[in-house]
Amino acid sequence: MRITEVRTRVVQWEGETTPLPSHFCTNPMDLVMFREASMGTFTFHGWVLVEIFTDAGLVGLGNAALSPLVTKSCIDTYLKPLLLGADPWNIEYLWQQMYRRTMAFGRKGVAMTAISAVDIALWDLLGKSARQPVYRLLGGRTKKRIPVYASRLYSMPLDELRVEAQRYKDEGYTAMKLRFGWGPVDGAEGMQRNVELVRTVREVVGDGVDVMADAYMGWTLDYAKRMLPLLEPFHLRWLEEPVIPDDTRGYKELKAYGRIPIAGGEHEFTVFGFRDLLEANALDYIQFDTNRVGGISQARKISALAEAYQIPVVPHAGQMHNYHVVMASLNSPMAEFFPKVDVEVGNELFWYIFDGEPVPADGYIDLDESTPGLGLTVNEESLKRFKIIE
Repeated sequence: MRITEVRTRVVQWEGETTPLPSHFCTNPMDLVMFREASMGTFTFHGWVLVEIFTDAGLVGLGNAALSPLVTKSCIDTYLKPLLLGADPWNIEYLWQQMYRRTMAFGRKGVAMTAISAVDIALWDLLGKSARQPVYRLLGGRTKKRIPVYASRLYSMPLDELRVEAQRYKDEGYTAMKLRFGWGPVDGAEGMQRNVELVRTVREVVGDGVDVMADAYMGWTLDYAKRMLPLLEPFHLRWLEEPVIPDDTRGYKELKAYGRIPIAGGEHEFTVFGFRDLLEANALDYIQFDTNRVGGISQARKISALAEAYQIPVVPHAGQMHNYHVVMASLNSPMAEFFPKVDVEVGNELFWYIFDGEPVPADGYIDLDESTPGLGLTVNEESLKRFKIIE
């Protein structure tokens, strides 16, 4: 089997979007935009699709978000020439070629996102070639079903927050995650508003449901240190991305307090980046995203490394590439799940692009053993709602 073509398409949403209030979710831009709807700078209403065609008639499907136009350009310019004519079963060799070809300007960020999208497509292709789901290629099933946590609960009026949290509890989720709306520029009053968000969700769901909270890189170390004692009474399962991803020392200091488990890694890359975090004892939970971190080839290596340190891996975002990694790893106790909602940030766009994404039942999802590859197809009819750039 040989690769005959690599097709990339950027799909940009052209439908209606939900306006975001200024305190929708704290984020790194708050400190430099002074709260002027800064979350709007983190919306990504586009996606890049990668399809790898072979002379065997099989097609592998991969994808990535966040920076679709430049990711597409990187794939077309630097990665595609390495892939054409290659045997996709030499997947580790192909990964190393892509990594080393882009090393001078890559290693992290856009170049690694491009590699991730291609690598996911290659694993999908291998699963189809072997007539097996990808998780079987990664080691097989380690759990009957995958527990998932409902991940939304953005900052909103408290009465609306109560309704959404109650809905997730009624649907059978035993864990859910909220987002903080206030950060350092909002002072002590904003800190109390953050506490109100957590208190509200905890009062609704009780102590029998895990609650996590995400600062999405929007806090400083000083602010996070002040927030920890205020949040401690609510028994959070973890505090996510309290500081920017480059502040390994900050993560380590917050973890050392032992007040609330610290999670991160959504914006870290490759086994080397996570080796440094693990050696620094900086995290209680690892949260790489497979379509950013280097694809499934890197995700499985990071999962194995984290297991040696007994640090659980709970990948960022839902999507099938993450679910297959979770299913094959005993060190991944659960997965994140983005409920389908009207388009707002962009996290939810995969619901509008792909067919095959699983829907939870009583807080669990399962992966079909009879479907080869990752189990996704592009909904070409739905793509009519997008602008397509080829």
